[in-house]
Parts: sequence; structure tokens; C-alpha cells
Amino acid sequence: MHIPTLAELQSLPLTDALKGKVILITGAGDGLGKAAALDFSAQGADVILLGRNQAKLEATYDEIEALNQSRPIIFPYDLNTLIPDVAREMAFAIEQEFGRLDGLLLNAAALGSKMSIAQYPEQQWLDVINTNLNSSFYLTKAMLPLLEASSAGRLVFTTSSVGRQGRAYWGAYGVSKFATEGLMQTLAAELGATSAIRTFAINPGATRTAMRASAYPGEDPESVPTAAAHMPLYRFLMSDAASAYNGQSINAHTYLAD
Repeated sequence: MHIPTLAELQSLPLTDALKGKVILITGAGDGLGKAAALDFSAQGADVILLGRNQAKLEATYDEIEALNQSRPIIFPYDLNTLIPDVAREMAFAIEQEFGRLDGLLLNAAALGSKMSIAQYPEQQWLDVINTNLNSSFYLTKAMLPLLEASSAGRLVFTTSSVGRQGRAYWGAYGVSKFATEGLMQTLAAELGATSAIRTFAINPGATRTAMRASAYPGEDPESVPTAAAHMPLYRFLMSDAASAYNGQSINAHTYLAD
């Protein structure tokens, strides 16, 4: 079953679609994570902001509080150093506050160096794999009981075109995104028939973020869409309207208006 087309998505009543939902967002201090935090909270969700830069998380917190009069929870943490015990501590804190988790958006990522595998620094390889893949595994495993306590749990991973077809010089980042696709598909197959959890991956494509600027320093940022432009798709996948779908890896650019 395919995700609705852009026209179909635009016809769905997604205003307040996330009202009352509890959603954890990684990389929430900037870029797509911040855009998702602002959008989800505007739709009535209680958002939990996870990221390594406390100042950026606090800025996101302040914007949400000013716009929506809600109070997000902040978890400042560098996912490169995340261990299972810390992920379980986060899950315990969420359980004590909310009793469940309705959505987990795994958005945080490290780009690493763009160079050949032969030249790639070993420690940087480990850092990128930890941030982009291992932390997603630890968080997903820790949060699964809370997602199962939801009537419509959502797991949304962030993928990339370089995680679908190998491309020279994308190193650990590209490899981590291949693994992310595999992790998403495995979870979708395991959870789809046994729970209400639905699992997806989104490839944002070219988006006006700091990571994009780092990867393509010569690109005019005005030539690519903003992170906010992708939010109708993210909102749909987190909503109850997506309950009939599972396991799709989606190109966000398909859902941009002409």
C-alpha cells in the first residue's frame, strides 16, 4: 500500500491531528528536528527535545512556549556517547511524566568526512555510526514498551538517497543510512502484525539545513526547500491517519507543492 499522493495528503484533515500525542524528537535543536518540534507542538503534541546542544534546545523550547504556550521537555545529550542505560533512563522519565510515547522521530545525524573508505579515519567512522545508527537502536529498544502503550505508536527514521545506492566518498554516513533502511524494514516486519506501531523512513532530500550546507558548500540555499516545507508529510506519518501504512521509505520531495 502506497502513502497518499500529495493531492490526497492535502485533502486530509490534519489540523490538530497530533493533539494530545507525546512525541520524542532527536536532533531537535536545529534543521528538520526543530521544524518538526515546532510543527508537532503547533498541532497539539507534547514534544520531548533531544539533542547535544543545550543552547539550541533551549531556543527551540522558547519558540514553542511563545507560540503554543506548551512546555516541552529537554534531554541534552550527545548521541555519539549514548549507551543503553541512559536510553532506558530517558524512557523511565517519559513513562513517569506521560505513561506512554506516541511517536519517536529519529532525526539526529552526523555527516562525517566525505572521503574514500581507504582514507576514512577509524574514530570518525565509529562516531558517525554511533550517532546515526547505534543510538537509534538503543533509543528504539528502550522506547518500544512506551510506544506499545500508545494506541497508535509511530517510529520514523531519517534516511538518504546515499543509503539506497552506494555513492563514492560518502563514507560512514552513507553506510549508516543503508543500515537505517534495514533497521526500519526489520522493525516494520516485526511490529506491523503484532502491535499498533507503524514504522517509516523519510528521505528529506535537498533541504535548507546546516548539514546540507556542509555537504554542498557551493549550493545556493535558496534553491532548496526549507525544513518546514516537509512537515505536512511528517505530521501525516505521526497521525492516526497513517495507521493503514507500514514499512514505507518515502522521498519527502514527492510531497512538495509545485
